[in-house]
Amino acid sequence: MRTWAITKRVLKELFRDKRTLMLIFIAPLIVLALMNYIFGVNTTTDVTIGTVHVSQTVNQNLTKVQHVQVQKYHSQADVQQALKYEKIDSSLIKHGDHYQLTHANVDTGKTKLAKSAVQVALTQNNIRHLTTSLTKMQMLMPQGRAPKLSTKIPQIHNRYNYGDGNSTFFAKLMPILMGFFVFFFVFLISGMALLNERTSGTLDRLLATPVKRSDIIFGYMLSYGLIAILQTLLIVCFTIYGLKVQVIGSIGIVILVTVLLALIALSLGIFLSTFAKSEFQMVQFIPVVVVPQIFFSGIIPLTSMAAWAQWLANILPMKYAADALTNVIMKGSTLIDVSGDLLIMVLFIIILTISNIVGLKRYRKV
Repeated sequence: MRTWAITKRVLKELFRDKRTLMLIFIAPLIVLALMNYIFGVNTTTDVTIGTVHVSQTVNQNLTKVQHVQVQKYHSQADVQQALKYEKIDSSLIKHGDHYQLTHANVDTGKTKLAKSAVQVALTQNNIRHLTTSLTKMQMLMPQGRAPKLSTKIPQIHNRYNYGDGNSTFFAKLMPILMGFFVFFFVFLISGMALLNERTSGTLDRLLATPVKRSDIIFGYMLSYGLIAILQTLLIVCFTIYGLKVQVIGSIGIVILVTVLLALIALSLGIFLSTFAKSEFQMVQFIPVVVVPQIFFSGIIPLTSMAAWAQWLANILPMKYAADALTNVIMKGSTLIDVSGDLLIMVLFIIILTISNIVGLKRYRKV
């Protein structure tokens, strides 16, 4: 009952502050819409194409294209498995006179490069066949036997595991940005709220009563947890229906991951607010605690970073949330597939909650 009483009081004060509500619900949507406009471009990077039943000549032509690597597979099942687990970026399978080109499409730059490379390789192969036929024709013409010249061009059928041919670079960033904005705004608002409670003397009066420290922490987590759920639903709906971002996996899992991330941000904001003496000092934690979350969340591939940077990413909660969101949204991963990331996120929540309860001991005067 004490926890619920604190929850109702916090919610009542929160809903009276219109600017805070705007910061929680409207600001993330505006920023996402702006970034969707700004990052609506494509990039080019290295790409690996898996091939099945493709001639040696076509494979060699593919390897001659800059930034393209080729991996041969014996069966369609093998190449599909490799595509699923990100060992390759696209697969090229020959079916008679036709080619099926399937793209993971989690990076539209790689998709465009793969399509271009395959088109170039097949064109060069056709030119080689045409040259060979013309040479034979010249050799056989004196004998009165002109070979039939084949000008049939193989067709390429493109498929996309995620999105379509019009997907932009923003589609790759969207799962990460969606989680980051939930993290950032919940962290900022929750930290400021408890700091204001402390500086105004409200926290001291609460701690002077028989109320438990755990009741205070759980009350804040419940109240802001409810707000975080509303914020998550709004951001997810805006992302899917407003920005037209495709979600291959379960929307329920996306909401679950984002809510857990919001609870981490809430716990972290409360924890760090105990070390700040003013709102300005709370803001100073942003470049130290919040900004690294976005840099080490997967926007820049972690494999391209130094070993110390990869180690640092493993102790940041945003990395696990970004992995889970990306896998669910772009690859259709199930709850079991992302269970490892979810367990680590729950562990963050437990550790931070216990730290908050212990941390309040320093403010209890009686």
